[in-house]
This record gives sequence, structure tokens and C-alpha cells, in this order.
Amino acid sequence: MAMNPAAPSSGGAGRRGRRRSQPMAEINVTPMVDVMLVLLIIFMVSAPLLTVGVPLDLPQTQAKSLEQDKTPLQLSVDVQGRVFINDTEVTMADLVPKLKAITDARGGLDERIFMRADKKADYGTVARVMGQLSGAGFKRLALVTEVDQGT
Repeated sequence: MAMNPAAPSSGGAGRRGRRRSQPMAEINVTPMVDVMLVLLIIFMVSAPLLTVGVPLDLPQTQAKSLEQDKTPLQLSVDVQGRVFINDTEVTMADLVPKLKAITDARGGLDERIFMRADKKADYGTVARVMGQLSGAGFKRLALVTEVDQGT
């Protein structure tokens, strides 16, 4: 059984009968979804960097957050032992006089002070700050922590 070279083959004859494919009128959403996912990741990564204040690594607890009408007075202690009132660095000697001046302007010693301390900060520095506040008559001191995400 020999093959006849003059016999028509089934592979090449079908090309003449096909129509050219028409352009699709549908929108390809895959590139749009890709761009949106990239933007989502960018915003998720950059959102924590937009927080204002002294960068601290706060301990986590089960306590719920407090709701406030006015901006709270924040006292922060960072890893190096520096003390901040809101975002302004103060020395230990200037801490009580500046806090008294601020609280007198805002309504007296009964205002709540939110104290934040980095979890790697020296415990002695945090205790010294709390002792100075207590000795100066500040009785409403709240320690700020992050909410535990369920470990």
C-alpha cells in the first residue's frame, strides 16, 4: 500500500473554508482586576505608615477602646527612654510643669492622660514618669495598649 501523492489530504483543504475570526466586542476585565489588586496591596501596606505620633511597639490586651469627644492628652515613652507630650519631646525635669500648664489651659488636673510606652522601653523610666505624674496630682492616668488579635 503506497500513498498517492496526488490524493488530497484532509489537513490543508479546511483552511480555505474557514472565516476569519471577528474582533470581540467584550471588555477584557483581567488587566483591570490586576491593577485593582496591586493598588489594594499598595494601600494596605502604606496605611499603617500614615499614623501620626511617636512610633511605638505597644503591648496587646483584651481591653476595649474609649470614645472621646476632644483630642486626648497623650504621654509617650519610646525605646530610648525619651518622653513626649503628644508629639513634642520633653525632658523629665520639664514634664510636670508643662503638663500642668497644658491641663490648666484645658480644664484642670481632672483631665485623663493617656500614657503610651513601647513594650521594649525601660520599666524604670515608665515607673519614674508615672511616679512624677502621681506626685504632681494627676490621678486620671490611662495606659494605652493595642487590642490583642486573638493568639
